[in-house]
Amino acid sequence: MIRISNIKIKPNEDKNAILVKGCKKIRVSAESVKEWSIVKESLDARNKNNIFFIYTIDVRVNNEDKILKSSKSNDVSKGAVIDYVFPNENINKDTRPIVVGFGPAGMFAALSLCQMGFSPIVLERGNDVDERVKNVEAFWQTGKLRVSSNVQFGEGGAGTFSDGKLTYRSKNPRCGKVFFEFVKAGAPEDILYSYNPHIGTDKLREVVKNIREEIKRLGGEIRFGAQLTDVVVENGAIKAVVINNEEEMKCSDVLLAIGHSARDTFEMLNDRKVALEQKAFAVGARIEHLQESINKAQYGEHFKEERLKTAEYKLVYTTKKGRGVYTFCMCPGGQVVAAASENEALAVNGMSYHARAEKNANSAVLVQIEPKDFETSDPLAGMFFQRELEKKAYIMGGSNYFAPCQKVGDFLCNKESTAFGEVLSSYTPGVKFCNLNQLFPEFMVEALKEAIVEMGKRLKGFDCDDAILTAVESRSSSPIRITRDLTTGESVGIKGLYPLGEGAGYAGGIVSAAVDGIMVAEKILEKYKI
Repeated sequence: MIRISNIKIKPNEDKNAILVKGCKKIRVSAESVKEWSIVKESLDARNKNNIFFIYTIDVRVNNEDKILKSSKSNDVSKGAVIDYVFPNENINKDTRPIVVGFGPAGMFAALSLCQMGFSPIVLERGNDVDERVKNVEAFWQTGKLRVSSNVQFGEGGAGTFSDGKLTYRSKNPRCGKVFFEFVKAGAPEDILYSYNPHIGTDKLREVVKNIREEIKRLGGEIRFGAQLTDVVVENGAIKAVVINNEEEMKCSDVLLAIGHSARDTFEMLNDRKVALEQKAFAVGARIEHLQESINKAQYGEHFKEERLKTAEYKLVYTTKKGRGVYTFCMCPGGQVVAAASENEALAVNGMSYHARAEKNANSAVLVQIEPKDFETSDPLAGMFFQRELEKKAYIMGGSNYFAPCQKVGDFLCNKESTAFGEVLSSYTPGVKFCNLNQLFPEFMVEALKEAIVEMGKRLKGFDCDDAILTAVESRSSSPIRITRDLTTGESVGIKGLYPLGEGAGYAGGIVSAAVDGIMVAEKILEKYKI
């Protein structure tokens, strides 16, 4: 294959132009190409008057060596596919690793273990995705929360009720495996090359079901409604787990993929002297704008071009006092959703369907929280900080899971909103106008105000008066790290206990969590190969 890069296509050009322009770079006709595929798609919208896509493609033609030798272009090279090489080892199949949690990390750990020849047992406190959807929708409509099955807990993890954004920066070949498995399970094929790839919560629900069935087909077992409530450690090694406070299951290997919201599990692990430490995280609110306004800000006069996707943004700012503020998990054409997992505590998140066709855009706007912000070395201090804000937000919203809400202009002026402007809230069950200056600690209020104004200088309209802030966005990442040995992957001081994924502090999204799951599965393979 020959790889051809830097092929520029206008948004209004036919997609067939990709191959035609690519072939011009290697001086062959498009008709002579035996096969071709898109390797990468990106979008350059820096100049609103000159927006274009940039493609990299692989083509198969005759006389490839001759073409490569004669080409003087830096845009032409030999095609290089970096595939994940699956470990091929004989293993001791007598062991059955236990995977705790069925989000991206646990799911890909279990799938990889099955593909290696193991028969893992997955313990997931929440329900399967179909039942989970019913639980979540009932909560959104009635305010009746199920603490075991909600936006945070259940098949697919927190990412199932999100945009399904597949952001990654690593060239780790395990990323390719994650994308391949998603497509194999029903995700759109364009995630393999698309800029800012996403699946959407509607399609992601079917994908996770298909991965679950593949795990079962390969010999894995998945138990829903099965919460890890204790671990039994003897002589510095894991010996058993306790499920739902009643069933003890003997084991030698436990993969802790518990997610960032399993607070009762963190407390149990802390009581059992598992090595935990504070880590940086972020807290803030969801900000909503009209999606059309974001499209105009990003694409200028081209905002109605059919081939341009619903516009996104990513903004980062450091305050004058040195505190980081950034947007996170931007959901184009999406909605703000109730994401609580504890009684009388309120958390919000963002979600988009695959079509990204809703009227509003939303994103988290978050303030970085550092361990130095706490006056204690308690590893759970960040978790308690999150919980305190969530309980305060619950009360401010009316103690019925309505969320505290405020227009950006009023937030900047420190006054309670009284009516919506052109942007209406997408949050259900509902919102209550409040003054968010009274919700967050002073250092957060100061940082948010400074950052929102400065971000408005970078993205036109970001700080418009009618944009809406809905709080509290507190579950962006884990405030805790379960420390592990870098060589074995095991928890420091406990053999057979493997922390992984976002909840353990080693990932920051769907792809990185899934990659971490694969890496830990490889540690298990190394341990039991014959």
